[in-house]
Amino acid sequence: MLHEFAYHRPASLEEALDFLKEKRSEATAFAGGTDLFVNIRAGLARPAHVVDLKSIRELQELSWDDKEGLSIGACVTVNDLLEFPETSRYYPVLHAAGDELATYQLRNRATVVGNIVTASPCGDYGSPLLTLSGEVVLVSAAGERRVPLQEFITGVKKTIIKPDEIVSRIIVPVTWAGAAGGYEKLKRIKGHDLGVVSVAMIRHNDTIRCAVSSAAPTPVLLPDMPASTPVKKVQEKAQEMISPIDDVRCTREYRAFMVNVFIGRLMARLDGARQEASA
Repeated sequence: MLHEFAYHRPASLEEALDFLKEKRSEATAFAGGTDLFVNIRAGLARPAHVVDLKSIRELQELSWDDKEGLSIGACVTVNDLLEFPETSRYYPVLHAAGDELATYQLRNRATVVGNIVTASPCGDYGSPLLTLSGEVVLVSAAGERRVPLQEFITGVKKTIIKPDEIVSRIIVPVTWAGAAGGYEKLKRIKGHDLGVVSVAMIRHNDTIRCAVSSAAPTPVLLPDMPASTPVKKVQEKAQEMISPIDDVRCTREYRAFMVNVFIGRLMARLDGARQEASA
């Protein structure tokens, strides 16, 4: 049986933030709800008030700016992002990760911001957004603050969001716009499934950036390395930084092994793409 709660659908951002300021920890905001309602049904979440953000126009905005970069509003769905031309043009790693996220039907509801706010180690957008230096914009009735994604997620399903705040958008800066990128994900079954372990990588101006998900309490971003770095050295650095665990889906040894496999695949693919482009 579903836990009973009061449902609210504010028409403006100001109305939503005033309500959250009043109710604080009694209220939970959502945009897609693909995680929240599963957790409520499972008894893992018991909010007294549920605040639906879908009607707020400012949170539906998805835009590209030559100076700021890509702005992804809280209510932008994964399919919205995949269908936005500038996504594949400037940030192909985001397109690759979105293609691996759940099913087409679920992507019509699930939001990019929600995937980050859930802060699951196996979330598909944590590692690619880390490689792109993504920033999170949080708002409350008191104002706005902007933090790097690397500081936003603090642990398994833990973030720095305060009870009266919401994430209004994610900013992907122009710094890495145009970077070639790829995403590799291990799943339990062929098709659409949660990530057992995944690796995102981009290559830009002879620099590679790599991030790993589902191999530590939070997504792990490796230090920037020259594109000429041997594969083995990148793999060794990844193994130093990750801390995979045994669970019902996989052993820590196999997770560590697949991180190395995915790094090798991605480096070969990105190097091949560079050589083809320069031919």
